[in-house]
Amino acid sequence: MRVDLARRAIRTDKKASEVRTVLRHAGLRPTRQRLALAEILFGEGHRHISAEGLHEEAMGHRVPVSLATVYNTLHQFTEAGLLREVAVDGSKTYFDTNTDDHHHFFIEGENRIVDIPSSGLRVEELPDPLAGMEISRVDIIVRLRSKES
Repeated sequence: MRVDLARRAIRTDKKASEVRTVLRHAGLRPTRQRLALAEILFGEGHRHISAEGLHEEAMGHRVPVSLATVYNTLHQFTEAGLLREVAVDGSKTYFDTNTDDHHHFFIEGENRIVDIPSSGLRVEELPDPLAGMEISRVDIIVRLRSKES
């Protein structure tokens, strides 16, 4: 329940003091680096970003942080329910600030992820899970590429 409240609160543009409160409610200590990365991540509304992309943005904002710290922070935010991890292939992972249930387009050649509108896809007749298991989430990635002229 606390994570849901924190997740809802961080969805809109937040000031540093509000981001600090959200991180605390999510069970994360609001370190200087976490605060700076959270402000960069959540300051522009919903978006999809790779660790490398966030690291690049942090450097542009003069936030001295290593790529390893960015990866660790993104995984901590994901575990706390503040981000959603979207894996494309085995080699590319994006982090989504929109944690609601939804699916994605992956635009090949641009390495870009776009949300599929909720009315644009329906998932029906899922298989029964294995004994002792339950379905936690269904992720669908529809790959797109430009039509050749």
